[in-house]
Amino acid sequence: LVAARQSWQRLKELLKALPEADAPLQLPDPHERLTVEGLASGPPAAQRLVVSDVNFTVRAGGAVGVIGPSASGKSSLARAILGIWPAYRGSVRLDGAALDQWDSDALGKHVGYLPQDVELFAGTIAQNICRFAEDATSEAIVAAAKAARVNDLILRLPNGYDTEIGDGGMTLSAGQRQRVALARALYGDPFLVVLDEPNSNLDAEGEQALSEAIMSVRSRGGIVIVVAHRPSALASVDLVLMMNEGRMQAFGPKEQVLGQVLRPQQVERQNALKVVAEGQEAKQ
Repeated sequence: LVAARQSWQRLKELLKALPEADAPLQLPDPHERLTVEGLASGPPAAQRLVVSDVNFTVRAGGAVGVIGPSASGKSSLARAILGIWPAYRGSVRLDGAALDQWDSDALGKHVGYLPQDVELFAGTIAQNICRFAEDATSEAIVAAAKAARVNDLILRLPNGYDTEIGDGGMTLSAGQRQRVALARALYGDPFLVVLDEPNSNLDAEGEQALSEAIMSVRSRGGIVIVVAHRPSALASVDLVLMMNEGRMQAFGPKEQVLGQVLRPQQVERQNALKVVAEGQEAKQ
């Protein structure tokens, strides 16, 4: 008890010495574009760049598929775009305003995030979808579930939206957790939605629901960033960004970029098959 009181006193003295930051001016809701300008980012406090020199712009209604080999910086780019990782150089802007110009609570309403490793919290499905917001309405929660095409799945659970999912969502399957997390990302109709490998645990029905959800965001004028390993996740995007060794290698219309990426791979595959065939002929 004495140690706790002393610690509390030290914290009070420290907080007195820190000036209070003024709340940023409230900006209008973003509705036009996402701009990434010369972005270089890495883990907080590590002072190590994992992503460098990324530049692109997406207009409202656009969707970008981020592709590349493993450890190429795809998930790191997603974290930097959301402001989870700091921008050591360059900036991420919504309608021209850098992320640090937004009040954190206000910015949170305009972005949705489905991480690669889904994390749900002990509570009901409804609480997880609305991010445990105290002022959440039933209409907004159900709307998010319908946007993620998961409403019917939830209604089939023992207590529907009031089903307790346990710590980490232990009572749900991996696919169910991923689809509930997608509904959480779509809650409140955010302008920017970032999905990191959103179909890693989905079956064919779940992938179809994911594609429809992405198209729904685009149709209402939102922007979607999809980090993808499986080509099926790119079905509903119109732009593709290729990452390699932490740098942007290509960006543009999906057909154009995929053509640039797949053509060398096809040539390499054909050459490999030719070598194998020649080896078999030599043995014969």
